[in-house]
Amino acid sequence: MSSGTKKAGSTGRLGAKYGVSVRRKIGEVEKKQKRNHECPQCTHVKVKRVSTGIYECKHCDYKYASGAYYPTMGDN
Repeated sequence: MSSGTKKAGSTGRLGAKYGVSVRRKIGEVEKKQKRNHECPQCTHVKVKRVSTGIYECKHCDYKYASGAYYPTMGDN
């Protein structure tokens, strides 16, 4: 996977093909998706996305299903 550029970030791999508005939206989703999230069981910020809609806490080994790109808990 290409690292992209400093300005475009991870969406630099798409080039100019899809337009700036689409690349901005993808960039926002990818930033949210790749960060650590809070575990609903132990409240540590150690949850990573394993696969589409599957998340695992690295602290307590709790696995759960949630949103496709990032965990959706209540109002998020």
